[in-house]
Amino acid sequence: MGRLFWKFFFFFWVAQVLTSAGVGLTIWLQQPERNLAAGEFDHGPPRRGPSEWQHPPPPRPPQGRPPPAHSPMPLLPILSGSVVSVFFAALLAWYFAKPIRGLRTAFESVAAGRLQTRIGASMGNRNDELADLGSGFDRMANRLESLLEAQRRLLHDVSHELRSPLARLQAAADLVRQQPDRAAEFIERIERDTGRMDKLVGELLTLARLDSGMTGNIEEAVDLCDILADISDDAYFESEQKQCSMDLDIASALNVRGSHELLYRAIENVVRNAVLHSPQGGRISIFAQAKEGRVRMVVADNGAGVPESDLAAIFDPFVRSGSGRSPGGYGLGLAITRRIIEAHHGSVCAANGSEGGLVVVMELPEG
Repeated sequence: MGRLFWKFFFFFWVAQVLTSAGVGLTIWLQQPERNLAAGEFDHGPPRRGPSEWQHPPPPRPPQGRPPPAHSPMPLLPILSGSVVSVFFAALLAWYFAKPIRGLRTAFESVAAGRLQTRIGASMGNRNDELADLGSGFDRMANRLESLLEAQRRLLHDVSHELRSPLARLQAAADLVRQQPDRAAEFIERIERDTGRMDKLVGELLTLARLDSGMTGNIEEAVDLCDILADISDDAYFESEQKQCSMDLDIASALNVRGSHELLYRAIENVVRNAVLHSPQGGRISIFAQAKEGRVRMVVADNGAGVPESDLAAIFDPFVRSGSGRSPGGYGLGLAITRRIIEAHHGSVCAANGSEGGLVVVMELPEG
């Protein structure tokens, strides 16, 4: 039984007890008056004088207790019980109606667009389901406010990211008309900026599909060993230009349930991020093992790392940390990784390594 049930029970029980006590007390207080009104008890025949023994009086009919008097309707007990019941009913109705009215007002306020509305403080020191409902409302309002703010920030960032290549495309088109002899050079720039815009739009569409739950079939059997082998081969090829070394420690069996394509992209984003931010002659480590029903993958580099204040935000869209990390890309790779891992009922986090660099840990349920 919930706390709300026991509060209802306690209030009703107290009301019944007090009502019964009031009625019983009133009846008990009226009992002596009824006894006196009922008359005295018969103590037998009266005593006879000396003359009455010779001439006894005629026999009298047997007498007993007089019939009890009819007491009037107990209006006072009924009235007292009604008053007590009305008082407790009003108190109970006020106790539960007040927070409900507050919740209704708060919902109307949020529906009108005032997402900063909160109701937890108005609940006072309550500790029942209504207080839990108020806390749930505050969490909902916080989530709505953060989602709306994220939407606004995303729209602003997308507009900013698209403005620069669009401006370069327009400038290149004008230069082609003004300097047709350099058309090949300008066309190459147009193709490069068009490719960047196409990549940005593709990542935005992927992020939007993941946010809306359009993940496709994520219940197929996936061997992460194959995915990690393919990704590490590509990463090794790219890291050769920086003369980086690759340390691999991958278990022989890493089976999960999910989407092969999405998981490949999620892990690839992390590994490519490590390659991109590794210094010349750096080292990239990939570790993966299955333990206690979970598959744990760790990707680490020995780059500049990320400021502690930015660690919690690097999985948000368009977040690109400073502190020496390359400004390349749009800051969507790790955001897509988090959406994919969470869609597979897993978790992802990042921390700075003890010897420098960034360490990204991904966990998925084994299946």
